[in-house]
Amino acid sequence: MKSFVATVLVALLFILALIFGARNEQVVTISYFVAQGEYRLPVVLAIVFFAGFILSWLVASYYIVRLKLSLATTRKKLNQVMAKAPQDVDA
Repeated sequence: MKSFVATVLVALLFILALIFGARNEQVVTISYFVAQGEYRLPVVLAIVFFAGFILSWLVASYYIVRLKLSLATTRKKLNQVMAKAPQDVDA
């Protein structure tokens, strides 16, 4: 349910950004390290939104994978302890 709500929220933010971008056709100047460019505001907004989404997704994926590996290790240790437990009780 959480992922569904998050997906709907991201979709709504994307639609809101598209509406905002469609209503603002100004040209903005972007200065970066060695060059400078003039781009339409909707293009800049779309690129920044997409870059932020990808960066957030990568960070979240890193933590999710780390938690899944930790869970797998813990389950393995638990199974080893549970396998030894009946032998200790019988002795």
